Amino acid sequence: MQLFVNDLTVIDCSYLCPQRGIVGESWIVDIVLDGNLNEQSMVLDFGKVKKQVKAIIDDSVDHKLLVPGDHPYTKVTHNEDDSSYWVDFERDNSRSIHLFCPSDSFAFIDAEVVSIETVTDYVKAVIKQELPVNVEGLKLTLRPEQIDGFYYHYTHGLKKHDGNCQRIAHGHRSKLQIFIDGIRQPALEKSWCDKWEDIYIGTEDDIATFNEMTLSKAANGVDENTHIGYSYTSIQGLFELVMPRSENYVIESDSTVECIAQYLASTIGQEHAGKSVEVRAYEGVGKGAIAYA
Repeated sequence: MQLFVNDLTVIDCSYLCPQRGIVGESWIVDIVLDGNLNEQSMVLDFGKVKKQVKAIIDDSVDHKLLVPGDHPYTKVTHNEDDSSYWVDFERDNSRSIHLFCPSDSFAFIDAEVVSIETVTDYVKAVIKQELPVNVEGLKLTLRPEQIDGFYYHYTHGLKKHDGNCQRIAHGHRSKLQIFIDGIRQPALEKSWCDKWEDIYIGTEDDIATFNEMTLSKAANGVDENTHIGYSYTSIQGLFELVMPRSENYVIESDSTVECIAQYLASTIGQEHAGKSVEVRAYEGVGKGAIAYA
């Protein structure tokens, strides 16, 4: 007997990629459980699937930075003073990425690359440890949203958030819709999505000089002309990130989806004076903010 739940949850995360840098991603999760009926004549109560299994998935990868643990670029060092880690991703051509964050900010994938396949294997292994004995099989499907239009991958951190959004490197794959005088603007949408294809959206107030930061030995030689640093302390602890300036975009405000939508609307409004602008910025799948100028 099989039990299925489609659209169980959405994994909003970011991952380290040798070519693309820090990539924001959103994957929809479908699940199929295979097993014998229990004393309630069920494979597993739908309520438990939706709550418990969803919670397992969220705790293992959602709002985290997924690190390819077996890639030669990856270097992980535990801070003996607390539960934080230094993660250094030593890419070529002055594009290295360096983080110092609480351990819960990371998921270490046992593979050379982070992909739908390797993350699926990782999450399946975690879920199987928690399933009751009558559940004998598990099929997990991660899939991107089918988007009719343009989208971009962005990563950010929200230091004022009291949940996991405060983690400095989590992200989303998000579509973008722009209207001028009520008319959709595909060319403008494409222009912004190309500009922000794989971007880190940082807040100006969080920028830190390197001598203020808790850098690893691997990051000591990083040039501030090619790299930018962010540092802030929130409820979960100290979060720091050093990354290439070429893969970064700074805004004055926080990088909530509301602020991103307003930033885009205001910027586009300045370029189209006298016209009404509407921006629908998404944060992953099925949610977002609308701003006007």
